[in-house]
Amino acid sequence: MSAESSNHWLSRPVDPTFDHSLGPDNAPITLVEYGSYACPHCRAANDRIAEARDRLGDRLRYVFRHRPVTGSDLARRAAELAERASDSEHFWRVHVTLMTRSEALTEDDLVAAARELELPFDDVGAEEIAQRAHERVEADVVSARASGVIITPTFFINGRRYDGPWDESSFADAMFGTLGHRVRSAALDFAGWAPSSGVLLLVATLLAVGLTNSALGPGFDGLWKEYLGITLGDAAFRMSLLHWINDALLTIFFLVVGLEIKREFTVGHLASLRSAALPIAAAIGGMVVPAALYALLIPDGPWAYGWGVPMATDTAFAIALIVMLGHRVPVELRIFLTAAAIVDDIGSIGVVAVFYSGALDLNYLAAAGAVTVALALLNRARVYSVAPYAWLGILLWAFVHAGGLHATLAGVVLALFIPTRPPANLKSLMIQANTIVAAEAKHTGEALRQGPSTAAIRALDAIYNRLESPADRLLRHAGARSSYVVLPLFALANAGVAIRGDVLQGHEPLMLAIIAGLVIGKPLGLIAASALAVWLRLAVKPAEYSWRQLAGAGALAGIGFTMSLFIAGQAFQVESDFAAAKIAVFAASILSAVVGVAILWAAPKPERENESEGEAVPAPLAG
Repeated sequence: MSAESSNHWLSRPVDPTFDHSLGPDNAPITLVEYGSYACPHCRAANDRIAEARDRLGDRLRYVFRHRPVTGSDLARRAAELAERASDSEHFWRVHVTLMTRSEALTEDDLVAAARELELPFDDVGAEEIAQRAHERVEADVVSARASGVIITPTFFINGRRYDGPWDESSFADAMFGTLGHRVRSAALDFAGWAPSSGVLLLVATLLAVGLTNSALGPGFDGLWKEYLGITLGDAAFRMSLLHWINDALLTIFFLVVGLEIKREFTVGHLASLRSAALPIAAAIGGMVVPAALYALLIPDGPWAYGWGVPMATDTAFAIALIVMLGHRVPVELRIFLTAAAIVDDIGSIGVVAVFYSGALDLNYLAAAGAVTVALALLNRARVYSVAPYAWLGILLWAFVHAGGLHATLAGVVLALFIPTRPPANLKSLMIQANTIVAAEAKHTGEALRQGPSTAAIRALDAIYNRLESPADRLLRHAGARSSYVVLPLFALANAGVAIRGDVLQGHEPLMLAIIAGLVIGKPLGLIAASALAVWLRLAVKPAEYSWRQLAGAGALAGIGFTMSLFIAGQAFQVESDFAAAKIAVFAASILSAVVGVAILWAAPKPERENESEGEAVPAPLAG
């Protein structure tokens, strides 16, 4: 899908002197349709438009714009034929004729419409009219492209694209702006805004800090210590609300990370060694150097265990800032940072598994291994239903938790076995779906028949399920829940810290080590490892971004936050140590964001460098 297709708004406002419209110009509701006379779906939607006009009367203005079916000469000539009409009344007569004369547009329809309505058709003297009609249709086509129209019909209600069902009730809800429709539209707008997850995470963080330092602080802190659990007879399983979020709910986040890792290494930017080499090298450098710098500043003592805190990068915040910088940041640099963050996540997961787990219970871990084997067998047997994987995933989580490893690792293991499969034969599936729908449509209006049969619905469900692999479907659904529910809740539960002098007192070395690791170690390690990989000809830096811009991305990688707070919670069991670590992570993340944005804002566009295929020469770091 092109970038244009993500546009939700009408590019060209309705012009009463130019557009073809029915209804008052001052009507409170304006419905714009981009349609084609050769499109069967436009013909079907025509009845819905008539119903809406009957119901709304003068409260609705309907506007039709041409978007002839791509590749259809007949569709284009039908649109230009309608544009030869002498006035508005004449146009709508032609429009209705072409939309309703037959089930599918034919050459005879054009000839008949021209003769019946006395339109200039194939007349030598009508060349000027024909040219004007061609230009008029082309203007609509350009407007459709700018408005993100990729299918016909596409509707816009009061300037906003309508993507819902075409039945009368759904149309009415959208046009009347019911509360449910407004909430859904606002949610889609927010989710469609690239920095939205980062903004929501920031809001949750500020709310947690604000509540902790307000009069509600004791109650807010006590909320997370409340215990919730399940009791079956004498058996009981209970955890604090904080642990339910950090050990259970955060498993969804790790599941999403695992699915993203799987996608990147199969069909994404890490699928080939050549494209993956640079972000992999950068991520390794960006993990090793911060940990080493922390260990250098705190060689031993109770804080030495926190070397994993400055290793992580918070993708949501970093990518949100890059997106907000717009065209100042090349798309290739965003891809690089995202791929490096994926590798970073792999490292963080490994660190948590090996160094931040509790005492191990081999019996439970053996049971977890048995569940993992069962998942592998399901995958090998090509079981594509998500349900059995979900139930085994819950069982795996319980065994991993009881076995002493951090329970969220179950999400990563589960992600590795959620099946993918080859892309569907879309043409065959669409033919099957159209056949089912056409067969069911023949029964419309029959006595005691209120809807499609159960067999038809099941068949359509099977087609829908085949369009997407289970891994892709789960990533699409779980990804949104991770970004907009899990991570904000995690921030709300973990980011609250009392800003007091006694919290900072005596923790200066710890805070300095974390800040130095994120602000200095992250970009230094990322840039140095990237430059070394290019110098050794192991990787190629794309010419679309300069070394200075890469340095800006390296600075943004110092935004640790989510994983940094998570690891800090495992590393520092003393509450005052954890509080100081949180403040250090906040400070380092803010400083890294400011430095990264400043570098990227001031960085000029790069000149082409000698880094084409097969020739990798590192440019000066100044860019």
